Amino acid sequence: MLPDADSDATLSTWRKLAAWVLALWIACVFLWYLQFKFTAHPGSVDLFTLLTDWLGFHGHEKAMRIGTGSAELLATILLFAARTQVLGAALALLIMTGAIFFHLVSPLGIDPYGDGGVLFKQACATWAAAASILWLRCTDVFAMIALLHRRLLPAV
Repeated sequence: MLPDADSDATLSTWRKLAAWVLALWIACVFLWYLQFKFTAHPGSVDLFTLLTDWLGFHGHEKAMRIGTGSAELLATILLFAARTQVLGAALALLIMTGAIFFHLVSPLGIDPYGDGGVLFKQACATWAAAASILWLRCTDVFAMIALLHRRLLPAV
């Protein structure tokens, strides 16, 4: 049995609604942690100092902390405009991929604060939310890729 136009519209509505709910989750996580990054909370400073020292960028904790927070703020802003939601989700996915990577391979570890790995679990959930938005809005993703392809590689 083939779906009719009404069921396609309903599915599309649910996909869009789910994408907005997931965007709200990402925004809540990012905006909550911005207060720690932008105010130089000792826990945030210690975390980014550990990372920058491990990477060999001694003394550059502030740049990495503020840069990460700024990228999270930009992703949050992009997530709340329909035309840029896919870009915001892609940026959030990249940021969280980096966070998960550093939790797994650096001395930071999965549980840097001894709280059962709350930060790592939130990074994984935020990564999954961003990936889900990209999946739910896959037609927009493909349209954006096509647009970028036309703009960056014009026909000869």
